[in-house]
Amino acid sequence: MTYFADLAVSTIDELPPGRSPIVTKVFADTKRLEVIAKIADAVEQGQQVYWVCPLIEESETLDLKNATETHAELSAALSGHGVGLLHGRMPPAEKAAVMAEFSANRLSVLVATTVIEVGVDVPNASLMVIEHAERFGLSQLHQLRGRVGRGAVASVCVLLYTGPLSITGKDRLRAMAETTDGFEIARRDLDIRGPGEFMGARQSGAELLRFADLQEDAPLLKAARALAPQLLDQHPAAAHAQVTRWLGSKVEFLKA
Repeated sequence: MTYFADLAVSTIDELPPGRSPIVTKVFADTKRLEVIAKIADAVEQGQQVYWVCPLIEESETLDLKNATETHAELSAALSGHGVGLLHGRMPPAEKAAVMAEFSANRLSVLVATTVIEVGVDVPNASLMVIEHAERFGLSQLHQLRGRVGRGAVASVCVLLYTGPLSITGKDRLRAMAETTDGFEIARRDLDIRGPGEFMGARQSGAELLRFADLQEDAPLLKAARALAPQLLDQHPAAAHAQVTRWLGSKVEFLKA
């Protein structure tokens, strides 16, 4: 809608006051034990850690680490430190209680599914591990990463992946490692997934524009948006003819 001049855009491109930058590191899951050792060092120094898993429990169809298994593993590896478990099947009161314990720094590590993607603010949490990061989309990885870096302490997000990676998987992890800019992440996501249909339900894949590419032709688009009001004001008949040419079958759009 922005491209077709129905919306104006306000851009907020600064972090809120007091936020620290986040360093993102990408490791194969063969480094998992080394990552756990680093977490042990971090909690000894008083830091708090999120560990995100894609599944709650073991699956018969997916060979992925799950939150229940990882919670047991980290509890054994970090004896003497509180390790909490948080997932969507827990009763709301139980979830709130676990989150309150973590927020109060009575838990050093919170093993969770993506229920922590939004609405969680613990400034002391400065380290996040995302297991099977190749399974997540860019926007979800960016949202999860945003749970750390909310205080003054320098924060780290570790993306653990299981190979072999697809080309798309490599592109996503590379994007996360190279930038923390949400606007750039969105642009990379558009490049990787494609915009899909502008008038329809398909949310990814190649666009159906015959003569343009919204990424490569952005300078032309900017010029066209500047010229369109002039054409409408100075040459209304030509403008009307142009609209009729391209939108003559606009009634079809109502079926989208």
